[in-house]
Amino acid sequence: VVADHIRSCGFLIADGVLPSNEGRGYVLRRIIRRACRHGNKLGAKGSFFYQIVAALVAEMGSAFPELVQQQSHIERVLKGEEEQFAKTLEQGLKILEQDLADLKGTVVPGEVVFKLYDTYGFPMDLTGDIARERNLTLDEAGFEREMDAQRVRARSASSFGMDYNSLVKVDVATQFTGYSATTGSASVVSLYKEGQSVTHLNEGEEGVVILDTTPFYAESGGQIGDSGFLHAGDVRFDVSDTTKTGGAFLHHGVVASGSLSVGAQVETQVADEVRDATKLNHSGTHLLHAALRQVLGEHVQQKGSLVDSQRLRFDFSHFEAIKPDQLRALEDIVNAEIRKNTEVMTEETDIDTAKKKGAMALFGEKYGDSVRVLSMGGEFSVELCGGIHASRTGDIALFKIVSEGGVAAGVRRIEAVTGAAALAWLNAAEDQLKEAATLVKGNRDNLLDKLTAVLERNRLLEKQLEQLQAKAASAAGDDLSSAALDVKGVKVLATRLDGQDGKALLALVDQLKNKLGRAVILLGSVHEDKVVLVAGVTKDLTGQLKAGDLMKQAAAAVGGKGGGRPDMAQGGGVDAGALDSALALAVPFVEQGI
Repeated sequence: VVADHIRSCGFLIADGVLPSNEGRGYVLRRIIRRACRHGNKLGAKGSFFYQIVAALVAEMGSAFPELVQQQSHIERVLKGEEEQFAKTLEQGLKILEQDLADLKGTVVPGEVVFKLYDTYGFPMDLTGDIARERNLTLDEAGFEREMDAQRVRARSASSFGMDYNSLVKVDVATQFTGYSATTGSASVVSLYKEGQSVTHLNEGEEGVVILDTTPFYAESGGQIGDSGFLHAGDVRFDVSDTTKTGGAFLHHGVVASGSLSVGAQVETQVADEVRDATKLNHSGTHLLHAALRQVLGEHVQQKGSLVDSQRLRFDFSHFEAIKPDQLRALEDIVNAEIRKNTEVMTEETDIDTAKKKGAMALFGEKYGDSVRVLSMGGEFSVELCGGIHASRTGDIALFKIVSEGGVAAGVRRIEAVTGAAALAWLNAAEDQLKEAATLVKGNRDNLLDKLTAVLERNRLLEKQLEQLQAKAASAAGDDLSSAALDVKGVKVLATRLDGQDGKALLALVDQLKNKLGRAVILLGSVHEDKVVLVAGVTKDLTGQLKAGDLMKQAAAAVGGKGGGRPDMAQGGGVDAGALDSALALAVPFVEQGI
């Protein structure tokens, strides 16, 4: 089983698939986890599966060179998934053991299987393997019912607002002229108000306009739809967004003045500034995609994007966080292509010819007989794309990454800005740097030295504060010891010392144990809006009374948790109003335990 699975995993990962919760990625994840489970049953310890890749490459690398080229990548992906699965397995097994212990009968309920899958990422087939080992079966029908209910909830959560794209049914193919123009003349073919076809829209009414020809780009491929306006004499329709259904372009907006009727002739005007900024970001996305494949590897595939006038957002397949030096390399590569100022080339061709030229296509995307190939920097970036782009890479001017992070298993996200927005971002960063320098009475050149000095001084002051708190606690200990009660020959002290942190209370409990002798101590404090608790039991009493047991009771009383050793325990909670009641538990705890 393990040998078969390493072959499947190796080829899938070499083909660009990464573990995820959908599609081929989910198939890969299930194969990896099943192999890990079998390996563990055979006695394999820790992460072992990725180590078999070398044997796979040695056996099949000569016939399949892609395995040799991507060996280290395959190993990293498998190791990361193994480590993640180990955490999932540990957590899921605890929950499953609990549920199986409470099980009446031989069928694991569908609700339990779904909870493990939905909350803890525990695959149903793995739950089934474990169940079969114990002569149990799964309620698969119940699991499917839970899955169906979840799908209904998901659809309900996403179905809000007016979805004109699904409501509008029109057999019209709008001619798009926006690649070369932002203005033009057009005829109103259809009008819609609240999803219903109408003959006219009056001033102040929102609706959708369909034209026979338009320069407005309809939202597609991650690029937002154009905005602008339509006008004819005293009639003006402000376009806030443009989408597409079938071959028809839907201009969403409101009549700003006059009345717009079907058949009217109008002039079209795209918002130039928004369009210009958006197309720079779209071209920047293509350059980033190519740079990612250079820096991170050929496994990088686009998983989603959003391009508007303010920024670009690009989601892509990768198995770990991008290192700072890799981010810098990405910026350097993209900006180098921008400085080359090469022409952005477009070509209409068939899909097979495009692929032969090396054009990247989105996996799972459906393409027609004719496709648009967009090239930048010669062969640097060649992709299928129907979006609006810069004329030359130099138009982008500047590219700056502003964030990078994970959005799902095996999927990372980069956000970046270009052009004027990139310059504005850098200027804002410069202003923050100057402000920080002013706060520490320094300048840009000595800011790090000044900050280091401030942090060192802060560290020394914190140390001095701890020493002062220790002295204060010692003095408080002298005062507190006299307040201890005698309960069955045991000194019991339970009191609150608001403002003290856990460290100070621990030190004070140690001191009080030495002063009181045979004693049980419970101290509480409200510190930074949270309850802090420390319990102590002298060692001569730990056979009968345990600090951890007292702490569990006290912490629960303030809405929290706690525990520890028999002689010392810590805890806390959120209900400051219940602190006195929690402290009052110390006396009955001793009375019942002695």
